Amino acid sequence: MTLIKFEPLREIESIHDRIQRYFDDFTNFGFTFTDNFNPRIDISEDEKSFNVIAEIPGIKKDNLKITLQDNILTIEGEKKKEDEVKEKNYYRSERVFGNFKRCFTLPSDVDSEKVDAKFEDGILKIHLEKLEPKPKNEKVIELK
Repeated sequence: MTLIKFEPLREIESIHDRIQRYFDDFTNFGFTFTDNFNPRIDISEDEKSFNVIAEIPGIKKDNLKITLQDNILTIEGEKKKEDEVKEKNYYRSERVFGNFKRCFTLPSDVDSEKVDAKFEDGILKIHLEKLEPKPKNEKVIELK
């Protein structure tokens, strides 16, 4: 029998992600509820680290901010709209612009001194090293 650690917050994040995908699907059909830009992000884990890959096309490096506090990784930025030319008659405009902020709670401790982020060709890659697990100090208490 395998024991699985119950993490209720992970379930809430999963539900939130599913609901967010439904709203994202509506924007794909031409229904736009907000003007916010919402990049797609993948997070993977191995024994020693977490890896985050975000697709953020059309954004400048100066408009990105990445923070890590209390195991919460926050990626925020702004995709600015170009100046609109009044002489153009648009038949369709699907590009989305605006501010975004994505926060992710990482399930184990991360070494904030060993974080590496690279941004190239619209792809943001973040590598976060995990902290070494602290050995549990067990003290034997003598019975009297």
